[in-house]
Amino acid sequence: MTVLEFPRKSLIDRQLVNALASRLGDVLAEERLDRRARNTADPTNDEEHNFARTALHAELLRLSATRRSEGRAVLTVVDEAEITSAAIAQVLGLGRLQPLLEDDEISDIHVRGNAPVWVKLRNGVREMREPIVENDDELIELIRRAATRLSRQERRFDAGTPELNMQLPDGSRLFATMEVSLRPSLVIRRHRFEISSLNELRIRGMLTVDLQNFLTAAVQARRNIVIAGGTGSGKTTLLRALINEVPITERLVTIEDAYELGLDHFEHLHPDHDSLQSRPANVEGQGEVTLADLTRMALRMDPDRVIVGEVRGAEAFPMLMAMSQGNNGSMCTMHADSTRSVFPKLAAYVSMASTGLPIDTVNLLLASALHFVIYISSSGSERRVASVREVVDSEGANIISNEIFTSNSRGELVQAFPLRESTRELLSSFNYDGSDDGNFDSNYNHDRSSQ
Repeated sequence: MTVLEFPRKSLIDRQLVNALASRLGDVLAEERLDRRARNTADPTNDEEHNFARTALHAELLRLSATRRSEGRAVLTVVDEAEITSAAIAQVLGLGRLQPLLEDDEISDIHVRGNAPVWVKLRNGVREMREPIVENDDELIELIRRAATRLSRQERRFDAGTPELNMQLPDGSRLFATMEVSLRPSLVIRRHRFEISSLNELRIRGMLTVDLQNFLTAAVQARRNIVIAGGTGSGKTTLLRALINEVPITERLVTIEDAYELGLDHFEHLHPDHDSLQSRPANVEGQGEVTLADLTRMALRMDPDRVIVGEVRGAEAFPMLMAMSQGNNGSMCTMHADSTRSVFPKLAAYVSMASTGLPIDTVNLLLASALHFVIYISSSGSERRVASVREVVDSEGANIISNEIFTSNSRGELVQAFPLRESTRELLSSFNYDGSDDGNFDSNYNHDRSSQ
């Protein structure tokens, strides 16, 4: 259930925070210059934060002494702690955005200029919080500061480049716009790398026991899988869990717009992997690397499996070619509203590669490349797999597929059409046989998904 809250007004003295932040910036700059004069390496992030806390403690001691001598009330220990954190966040972090980033209960953050901030919690509840900037220009500067300090690549954010898409150090994804939006806008989506297995997703209600066993076998049998769903439905979370079912001896290459899959968080599960990230053109308009470029690169990196974080354009063609030419076990996600709608969308993406292929040929490619399509539905805080479809063949303008798992009238995931015999035999060698009870709905027939 959605809960609305009035903005929470902070009691911190902002003028004092700004004054201390200004002083702290000067002290840190002097410290860096002093270290370089002594041929000492620049401080690490932890060293700089510790130095900042020490410097602010000294400043606050002087402030308390002044206030006592003037007969004024001194700051409490709690006030000093809050002011110290706020000043450090302003200089070394992202200002008033920092506490939201450090709140583990928050999954999404929506900022529009100096309006109240909206956050979405892990349980699906939405709340309104106090603004994090005083005006729109301050938000633009905060976003630029994030791009300068926290990005691994050169990033611009101005009238000429009115959008910014990057990953924060904690794995969160930041997207910002200006000029093309009525007011500067900032959206941050947090990722929970601690949810990393199919078993955890089953416990949280996304999967049934039967579906968990099926997906484990499908991954180990090197089936090519597409995961579809809406924004925030859990596509990346499920993809990450599927990747973690891949045997430790296999080499993985991932392709993403922003590093979200986090294979480096699971180094013990994937010791042999490479992660590739696209990048925009530089200020001279040079150096752009697209997902399609990365897909071609990945195939030269001797992968056992190629994983595409999200397919939404011309990269679909080289990915499908890779899947149909021996890189079985590859996976990707895409936005779609059902398993059936995946096929026409992929065909449209292939056309963006300007291949000139007729629809019959595109469908033949789709049918030879894909094995299973999974759809995740989301409603409020509930996310669950609602459909799984097995790709069977193509016939002209149609993709022939069977919905092997579907949601019944009570919203429960049940077996629908039986697996093909060849697929059932393959998966049974990986300890899955979903046809033991023979209970399949006779109303389910082959689907011909028209394009």
